[in-house]
Order: sequence, then structure tokens, then C-alpha cells
Amino acid sequence: MRAARRRGEAGGREGLNVSSQPDSAFSAGAFADATPTDRQEFTYSVVGVQKAGTSTLQWLLNQHPQVCRPPRKEMGWFDVDEQTWQGVDHASYAVPRRSPVHRAMGDATPRYLLMPRALERMREHRPGMRLIAVFRDPIDRLVSQWVMVRARQPDRAPDWPEMIAWRPADFPREIPEEMRGRGERARFLRASGVVRGYYGGQVQHGLEVFPREQWLFLDFATLIADHGTVLDTVTDHIGVDRFGTHPPLKKLMAGTDTITGTRPTAEDLLSLARTFEPELAGFGRLTGLDVAQWTTSRLLAGSLDPAEQAERYAAKAGLA
Repeated sequence: MRAARRRGEAGGREGLNVSSQPDSAFSAGAFADATPTDRQEFTYSVVGVQKAGTSTLQWLLNQHPQVCRPPRKEMGWFDVDEQTWQGVDHASYAVPRRSPVHRAMGDATPRYLLMPRALERMREHRPGMRLIAVFRDPIDRLVSQWVMVRARQPDRAPDWPEMIAWRPADFPREIPEEMRGRGERARFLRASGVVRGYYGGQVQHGLEVFPREQWLFLDFATLIADHGTVLDTVTDHIGVDRFGTHPPLKKLMAGTDTITGTRPTAEDLLSLARTFEPELAGFGRLTGLDVAQWTTSRLLAGSLDPAEQAERYAAKAGLA
């Protein structure tokens, strides 16, 4: 079968109108008689997080001569409901080999770290996958996601109060019972704005599924500030030579949208910071990344005025 192209984060419908089909570069029967040397397998995956530079990182890696460019940034192969997963020809998660110099190819689907069962499915079919996760301050990330979806679908996307409403005690490893049933995946994604910032729980789960040596954890701010050094670390991790000359940085999916909606308040930001506080503590311990200068940490420390930060967010969204 030919799997339908999903409309995920890169397509502007994430959390609103999401297909349940995984992407495939070609018909499932395309490699029925192919030998392994005819195929380029996916060897690494950028599994998270949304609005943290995953498009930028994937574009940079795609400039490498030893990296095969995938059909799309987000294949979404492992992020499906169980019925769809059981009906997929898993051998078609590959593309025709185009060059003998290609040694790697990546699937950058930021939902993999978030969605229940996605990493387990990946381990089942690609146990040696090299994994990369880029993280950004969870409140900055949440505001950026909200601005993006409101700009794309102002009449359908959640407004700020809905965006910050669902705050379970822990990172959900299964879709909650109250969301189960037809359309459960779309309901989960729509409600998951805050949960996407539960980094401690996401990393803990990821390390239980794949061994630590297959993971690389990156900070969004460092990627933007020193992308050459970050690229050297990433190319070492995915098993290709370092760039001779680093490609220029391009900030992809960095919107400057003006939206309509409810302005974030100082009280909202402080409440979110307290929600994220235990998650950041676990996250820093597990990854070794320094989060002291993140917005959430500075709000908690009292070194950043929440009212002033709320004004900055409102100005970014055109709500000043």
C-alpha cells in the first residue's frame, strides 16, 4: 500500500487535524525483490522537541555529502495508532540508495519523544537507531508553539487558556483513559502543550527504551549560538565525517506571526514555571545540560520579572 502523507508539525496541522497514517517514500512493494545494498535505511532520528530547532538541524545535516536526504523532514513512521501500525509494511521504511557515499539518513519527527509507544516501536524495528533530542526552555517553547498554531488556524487552534490547561502530575506514557476512543491521538496532541515541556519524564522514558550511548541531548540556544561546534558533535554521533566547511545557519520555521488571542499573564508564567520545576531538575540530572539561564529557571530564581516577560511574549505574538 502507499501510506498517505501525514500532516504533522511541519505541515501546520499538528494537534488539530492529524492523519493516522505513517509516511512512506514509495509503495510498500517497491523493494519486494531488492537486496539490502539497494536500500538506504534510516540510521538516525531527531526525536524532539517541537519548536526547538529540529528543522534547522535537519537542514544542516542534509547538506552533508555522506547524508542521504529523506523524502520529508518528518516521516512520522512510528507515531501512529496501533491498528495502523499493525497494517504497515515495515520494510518500506527506507528509500532507494542514490549514492555509494551515503552513510546516514535521518527522520526528524519531534513527536517521537512525546507520543506514547513511538520509541518502543522504533526499538522493535530499528534497535540501533542513533537518537538526537534538542531542547528549549519549556515556556519559550510553549509560547512559540501557541503562536505558530494560532497563526495557521486562528479559528480552530487552541487559545492560550486551553493551551496551558492540561497539566497531569507526570509525563503520560499512555494516552489517558479520558481521551481514549476515535480521534484520541488528535485529542492528545491538542491538549499536550504543557506536557511537551515535561522533559524529565520524556528523557527518563527514552533512556529506558534505548541505551544512553545511542542518545545525544542538545540545547537549542547552543545550536543557534555555535552551530559549527554542535554540528561536529552531531556528525560524530551519527557516524559521518565532520564537515570540512560548516554550512551557514538557517533558522527555519522561525515565525514572526501576528495572531489573535488571549495574552499570557505574569501569573500564568509563574504557574507554568512551578509546574515545570520538578521536570527541569530531573532533566538536568539525566542530560547534563545547563538550564540555569532558561526562562523557567530565571522565573523560579526571581531574576526575571514575570510581568516583563509576559509583555515580551505578547509583543512577539502581536498582542502588545
